[in-house]
Amino acid sequence: MAQAFKLPDLGEGIHEGEVTAVLVSVGDRVAEGQPILEVETDKASVQIPSPFTGMVQEIKAKPGDVVRVGSALMVFGGGEDGLAAASVGAGRDGVVEPSEVAQGAARPLQDAGPILAPERGAGPVPASPATRRLARELGVELRRVPASGPAGLVTAEDVRAFAAGKVHSEEAPEAPQGEPVAKPAPEEAEPISMPGWTAPVPPLPDFGRWGSVERLPLRSVRRSTAAHVALAWSQIPHVNHQDLADVTRLEAFRRQHAAEIDALGGKLTLTVFVMKAVAAALKLFPRVNSSLDTNAQEIVLKRYYHLGVAVDTERGLIVPVIRDVDRKSITDLAVEVKEMAQRAKSGDTALEEMQGGSFTITNVGALGGTGFAPIINYPQVAILGMGRSRLQPVVLGDENDYQIVPRLMMPLVLAFDHRVLDGADAARFVGAVKESLEDPDKLWLRI
Repeated sequence: MAQAFKLPDLGEGIHEGEVTAVLVSVGDRVAEGQPILEVETDKASVQIPSPFTGMVQEIKAKPGDVVRVGSALMVFGGGEDGLAAASVGAGRDGVVEPSEVAQGAARPLQDAGPILAPERGAGPVPASPATRRLARELGVELRRVPASGPAGLVTAEDVRAFAAGKVHSEEAPEAPQGEPVAKPAPEEAEPISMPGWTAPVPPLPDFGRWGSVERLPLRSVRRSTAAHVALAWSQIPHVNHQDLADVTRLEAFRRQHAAEIDALGGKLTLTVFVMKAVAAALKLFPRVNSSLDTNAQEIVLKRYYHLGVAVDTERGLIVPVIRDVDRKSITDLAVEVKEMAQRAKSGDTALEEMQGGSFTITNVGALGGTGFAPIINYPQVAILGMGRSRLQPVVLGDENDYQIVPRLMMPLVLAFDHRVLDGADAARFVGAVKESLEDPDKLWLRI
């Protein structure tokens, strides 16, 4: 009996990935849990294990293909060994969980009973976490979306087609008289949307009329980045607050201890100090460490300090997350940030290392420029950008007694969500970060 293996749901917000390597060939016999594919998705490279024990009969994907969740990747034949039908087992909401596929949690195909679609009017609509999030982002009520997946599963493609107006809504059936109407689950509450605010995208002209052109596929990290920043820019009213921090004393301290940290396997950079200063400031101004839940009309304050640090790689911008920055020493962070950056540049960052950030720091100082305005890492409410530190003439004292001295000044810019934070909040937060960086003694006291 042949069994198709489809790309499982790999995590929250993941709809597709690019196949980077096929690790088996037609005719190979594979064991359950053996890696068969490598897929790059959501800025991380993921090995896909086989949920079956059997022989590869057909390979439907090749390196370079962009595959969506639910796409058939391979066909397996069980032969005498039989197949472990992991795709038949169902996790919450009738969806196969990635952990079940990876661990082979399954039941034999021949033992599987009939799969019945749930009544659309009773209980939550079957959909993966990624599909639910997509529906919230597009302002779509899941209960109105016709399902094309097995067991009445609403897929991401169903949601996109509904949002684009390609399909008609499927009204929830009315409950018989005398029976209460089931209330939707909290995560399916009607999203707050602004219809008519998005202008249609006009078609591009034929650029070949004016000269030679070349088309490059928008794939992998670039594709994911494009979608993410477009979402952030369309949903968040960005405002920027800028300042300059005098890091002269801090740079002297950094140089004094750089070799010591190098010997421990780390790299002492200004980014590491900024991370500690940010963690201390986030405790003073908790709204900067939050997210806005528009459905519930609530601000979600996070009592943890997991900082995303943007890393420039050949594949694009990667933002791994350093957890519990407030609980780690400067030395610990210097080692961890260096190791994480190396893994990001080599494409070895695990998916879970990219998730759970509460605030993001990005540093373009090494590339030059005088300043920039970063885009907030949705669903966070702020991001801090670091510019290149430069020696600048600074006036110390007052108009009656002053001197002009060279000081190492570093530009700071905070992009913030004006729905959650005001300009005064941003100014106070950046002021706290600046104070810690300008006076290392205060930084040590605050951490």
